[in-house]
Amino acid sequence: MRKKPSFWRVLRFLFLGFFVLISIGPLVWIVMSSFKSNREILSSAFSLPTSLDPIGYITALEMAPIFTFYKNSVIISALSTLLNVVAVSMAAYVLARHKFKGNTFILLMLSMSMLIPTASLLMPIYKIMTTLGLFNTRLCLILVYAALGLPTSLFIFRSYFQGIPKELEEAAYIDGAGFFRTFFTIVFPLAKPGLATGAILQFLTSWNEFMFALILTSSTEVRTLPLALNYFTSQFSFNFTAMFAALTMVILPSVVVYVLLQEQITSSMVDGAIKG
Repeated sequence: MRKKPSFWRVLRFLFLGFFVLISIGPLVWIVMSSFKSNREILSSAFSLPTSLDPIGYITALEMAPIFTFYKNSVIISALSTLLNVVAVSMAAYVLARHKFKGNTFILLMLSMSMLIPTASLLMPIYKIMTTLGLFNTRLCLILVYAALGLPTSLFIFRSYFQGIPKELEEAAYIDGAGFFRTFFTIVFPLAKPGLATGAILQFLTSWNEFMFALILTSSTEVRTLPLALNYFTSQFSFNFTAMFAALTMVILPSVVVYVLLQEQITSSMVDGAIKG
């Protein structure tokens, strides 16, 4: 006879099912609503669409510069990720390998920066960027995003560097390799899983960031995709179909990237934690 599922097993599945529902449910609802007419949305918000009419997407593309937002998001997210990985990886390597006076203090201060509310940084960063003449430029957001991701990337990179055998670096130094050659030809390739994890998290954070992009930009030419949400809310206040279509186009890219690379993220973070 088959054993009946225990009470705790059923409760566990119900618990997991609840979290799956509240995680995926809003996204499914937004996508379904993007194919419904205004009348269908107002009459029954949770009903299925009667047809897969793409009129909402056509209207959204006609009324808003979505492709400009996409281009800006790709450029800013990619360059901020590259800058973050290159700069922070070298800092993490020095903190992981070289012991010097103030090493622990610097690491502690950089780690504690994760506890600082990002909203408290708005005014200082705004003042700095306006003084430097970088306000309303892509470079401004690239620098800000790369800096905001520093604590998280530092933690991940340093954990991986600590797990790499020192003997490989010592052998490279004996053969006459300098610091930069050893780092980029020996250490950097061996830490690819950790670097990839930090890069993915940095890219997703930059792609979805809203607050700094809103404060540090003022024109459509340099604004990123998350700001399209604010744009669409005002433009499509009575056109719910177009608004839901715009929301779908904004949300789906980051969801797809995470779904495709989630195994890389989770496995690398676990491995890094064990090595660290």
